[in-house]
This record gives sequence, structure tokens and C-alpha cells, in this order.
Amino acid sequence: MASGWTKRGVLAGAAAGVAAPAVLRAQPRREPLTLLNVSYDPTRELYDDVNRAFAADWARRGGGPVTVRMSHGGSGKQARSVIDGLEADVVTLALADDIDEIAARTRALPAAWQSRLPANSTPYLSTIVLLVRAGNPKRIRDWGDLVRPGVEAVAPNPKTSGGARWIYLAAWGWAAKRLGGDARARDFVTELYGHVPVLDTGARGSTTSFAKRNVGDVLLTWENEAFLTQRELGGQFELVRPSLSILAEPPVALVDRTVDRRGTRAAAEAYLRFLYSPAAQALIAENFYRPRSAAVLARHRERFPNMEVFTIGNFGGWTAAHRAHFAEGAAFDRLLARARRG
Repeated sequence: MASGWTKRGVLAGAAAGVAAPAVLRAQPRREPLTLLNVSYDPTRELYDDVNRAFAADWARRGGGPVTVRMSHGGSGKQARSVIDGLEADVVTLALADDIDEIAARTRALPAAWQSRLPANSTPYLSTIVLLVRAGNPKRIRDWGDLVRPGVEAVAPNPKTSGGARWIYLAAWGWAAKRLGGDARARDFVTELYGHVPVLDTGARGSTTSFAKRNVGDVLLTWENEAFLTQRELGGQFELVRPSLSILAEPPVALVDRTVDRRGTRAAAEAYLRFLYSPAAQALIAENFYRPRSAAVLARHRERFPNMEVFTIGNFGGWTAAHRAHFAEGAAFDRLLARARRG
């Protein structure tokens, strides 16, 4: 496991500006076209907007009618559905490890899939924050406050949710740097999960438990999900930015086997490239994801302040992180068992 934690950078909302790749020219076709985007829980609202904008753009360029259908769920669970035969034209999941697993198990897309689009195929960014109830009655300001007596946290299960893996690694990374190494991080994260009474299968399920079922004092969640909850439920919640978090990079990929079988490659490629366009980047920011476009980010700086972050590189990349933390019998399984024993 990684040690010697140092500041990896400041999340200002996006990496350096990424030029939008050229959108493929639509090929005229008479029959309606349907794509399936298999995605993770918190992207529902984002892709409602993106799909409508893409359909209008595709038709305007002569591609004819197109409908993008969606499948949502915990990212790990969604990846397994594609492995088990769900015919996705594209996948837009929470972390690269889930798409790597699809590639390794099915060969439905190449192992080097991340090199096919800009910024390692991540058209938007996020991070992990804390959402508390109005007035912050438990005075939660940082990760360390989550293990105080009487504090109950809500989080999804890293076995089924990609967002949950980002949450777990954010907590581990904070503890490794602030408390001094992996041994202290392991103890802290074990104690933290002792304060999580229920692990929902996905991030949206955890939001429902916290915001609508009134479970817990603090929700550990995506930045975009926290903003969305505030927007939908008024002044009931406050967003707390921890002193250190992780740079979350949700990737997107074409599923070659499906698009070649269905004859949807041109449209599916154009759909993913559209995510980098100024129009889609604006929708990304409006839906509380951090855009890759520096120009779009500049218009939303108040919403997306600088944060100190580290990256998955601190864990040696996703392959190493999975092996050390999320594989059967690895760190998460062991510490959860200890946490449940009290």
C-alpha cells in the first residue's frame, strides 16, 4: 500500500483545459437509432440533459432521430451486468477499474480504452465531500469528526458502488497523511465504518437513506450529489468540504463488440465525443460535475472552489488499489469485519 502521503495538487475544478475532439459527422439514415448508456447512480440528471442535447445535435448534422436509453445502478454492479451480457453501446462508470474489468473479462473493448478520448477518457471530474443537516448540529468539519461518539455516517458499499470506493480511499488518504501512515489509516477507516450502520448498494440509495429516510448525521458522497440534494431539498442540508479529499475521475468508454454488432459505432463515438463539446461541458457544470473545459470552469468558479486533493496514483493506480483494498479478503473486508464486531 502507498505510504509517504504528500499533497498531490489542488482541485480547481478541472485539469488544464482540454480541447474538444472533433465530433464525427453523422451518416444519414432513415430509421430511428437507439443507444444504451450503462451508467452509475448519480448521473441520472446529467444524462437527462446531455441525451436531449446530443439527440438535437445529431439530428441537426443529418443523423436522423436517436434515443439514448439509460441503465443506472452502483458502478460495480453495472459493470457486472455488462460482463453478464447487458448490451451497452457505451459505459459511463464511476471508476476506471470497473471498465478495466469489463475489458479483461469480455474483451468487448480493448485494454487501452482510456487512450481513445482526451484526459484519459474522463470528460468531467468530481471529489468526495460531507453533507450534514442544516445548522451542522454535530459540528462536523473534517474526516476526523466522523468517528466522535454519537456521530452516525451514511455511505454506500464499496463492493457494489464505485462512489463508495472513492469515499473509502478519500478517508484512507486523509488519515494516511494527517495521522501518519497506512497503519493509522487502517485503524481510522475501521473506526469510521463502525459509525456506518447500513451500506447501501449505490450512492443514490445512500442519499435517499440520509435525505429522505432521515438516517444518520452526515452523508459521505460525491460533490455533485451533495449539490443536487441541496437543490432538490432546499435549505435542509449544508455541504462541508474536508481539508483533504481525492480527485475522482469518472471515465467513459465505447463497447466495441456491441456497437459493431448493432451498427451504432458512428453514433456512439459521436455521443462520447460530444461530452467534450462546449455545450455538453456547460451541462456538466450545471449538473454540478467539474468540467474539463477551462472556459466553462471559469464561469463556475464560485461553485467549484480549490480543494487540496490526492489521486488514485497515491495507491499505485486502480489495479493495485483493488488488490490491496477491494478484492475478496482484502483490507475492506477485514476492517469491516472488525468494525462490525465493535
